[in-house]
Amino acid sequence: MITGIVVALEEELGTLTSKNIEKGHCVFISDKVLVAYSGAGPEYAQTAAELLVSRGVTRLISWGCAAALGASLKPGDLTLADSLIDADKVRFDIASDWHNHTKNILSAQTTVYTGCLAESSRIVSSSKDKKQLHVQTGAIALDMESIAVAKIARQHALPFLAIRAIVDPVNMNLPKAIDHSLNDQGDVVIGKLLIFLTLHPFELPGLIKLGLHFNAAKNKLKLVAKQLDIINGFGY
Repeated sequence: MITGIVVALEEELGTLTSKNIEKGHCVFISDKVLVAYSGAGPEYAQTAAELLVSRGVTRLISWGCAAALGASLKPGDLTLADSLIDADKVRFDIASDWHNHTKNILSAQTTVYTGCLAESSRIVSSSKDKKQLHVQTGAIALDMESIAVAKIARQHALPFLAIRAIVDPVNMNLPKAIDHSLNDQGDVVIGKLLIFLTLHPFELPGLIKLGLHFNAAKNKLKLVAKQLDIINGFGY
C-alpha cells in the first residue's frame, strides 16, 4: 500500500521531509509515502490528490494546520477529524478502521481531538466569523484543503485521514498583514509583508504571536510525523 499526503504550504511540508518538492509535484519521502505539495486552497488540493491517485496511492491524508472553531482548542493541539462538512453544509463521516488505528497510535503520544472539520475557500480571519461557523456547523476546526482531498478519496473508494494541528484559537483575530501579504497560493510575499508593516507597525505584535502559534502547530506535526511508519503499517 502507498499512502499519499497532500500538503498546502512549504512550512507544513517541512514537518514531513527536508526534500525539495516543487509546487504541483509529488515525491516519495519513503518507500510507501508519496507527498504532494499543492499550494493553498481546495482547487490546488484537489489537483494534488488527483495526481497522487494517478501515481497509484491507495490511501490519502490531508496534512497541515487548521484554525480552531471550538473554544477548548489551543495552538498546537492535534485534531483527527471523524467527519467533514463542506461549504455547502454537506456532511459526511470519515471514520474507519485506519482512523481508529491512527487515533490509538497518536493518543499514546499526545491528546487527540476528534470531531467535525469544516471547509472554507478562504482564510477566516476574524474571531466573530469563526464563532459563527462553529454555531452553523458544529465543527471544531477549519481548513481549506481537507474536504477537497476527502472527496477525491471518496470518489476512488480510498481510506482518508485529516491530520491537522491548530494555529489560531477561535478568539484570535488574524493580523491584517496576513491578508495583505499572501499570494493566490497561500504563500507570504515578504516584500508585501514588509511594506504593510512599515505602514502599520502596530501589526507586528500580532504577527509575532501568530508565529509562535504556528511553531507550536509545526512542532506537533513533527511529533506525528515520527509515527507515520506505524500509521502507514495498518493493513499490512
